[in-house]
Amino acid sequence: MSALFVKSIKFLIGLGFVGVLLLGMIGTIAGAINEPAEETVEHEFHEEPVSLDLASDGPFGHFDRQQLQRGFQVYREVCASCHSLRLASFRELEGIGYNEAEIKAIAAQWPIESPSINPDTGEATTRPNLASDRFPSPYANEVAARAANNNAVPPDLTLIAKARGGGSDYIYSLLIGYGDPSAELRHEFPEFTTPQGLYFNRFFPTLNIAMPPPLTSEGQVQYVDGTRPTVEQMARDVSAFLVWTAEPTLETRHQAGLASVIFLIIASFLAYGAYLTVWRGVKH
Repeated sequence: MSALFVKSIKFLIGLGFVGVLLLGMIGTIAGAINEPAEETVEHEFHEEPVSLDLASDGPFGHFDRQQLQRGFQVYREVCASCHSLRLASFRELEGIGYNEAEIKAIAAQWPIESPSINPDTGEATTRPNLASDRFPSPYANEVAARAANNNAVPPDLTLIAKARGGGSDYIYSLLIGYGDPSAELRHEFPEFTTPQGLYFNRFFPTLNIAMPPPLTSEGQVQYVDGTRPTVEQMARDVSAFLVWTAEPTLETRHQAGLASVIFLIIASFLAYGAYLTVWRGVKH
């Protein structure tokens, strides 16, 4: 059997596979056009996140330290009872404006102590947190977390602003999105229900979420700086704080990027000047 014949057979087999794939793709597209997927309640009534417009947004963004401290206060008094911050340590709070003494006090007064080992007995125990410790988890393990939250494990919040599409906009919208289904939703989808143990949230993709509303009323957190603690303000502040936990070096990155751009602009002008000097007097 000649090599040319073998190559021809391989080519025809490959051509056949391509033809089948093309027919399948054309059939799928035609089916989607002729019989579009039925709109579900999630597609029609799930709302896109609200634009938060934080000071840290954009290439020249910077952190508002006072807002970050308010957001940390919301996390400490509301979120920390369910959600961990296991990738951040107490001493990193220096980045939002706390001094060394304040950080040591925050660590020592944290309601959950760090796990340790008793040197005399070798048994597991706990000890007061140090500034060098990471924020302790509110649960001993995943089993305990599921048992306390209707079999759902609350996500760690350190990188949540990066892990969720929409970032701070999504976090803020989720926190203010609790309520009852609208009359329009109930009219168009009378079969829609919120199962027991779940809560309606218009910004959550499935409209029903396992997390109870964490921010329920104005004044739930009494801000040290006197800012009025509305639900929207608390949600905004903790969203800003979680942007910082996800990227505490954001300002440094922005500064480095700006310096690099300025350097490249200056270098471009110098290179062009050198080009003019070298080729001066040379006829083209």
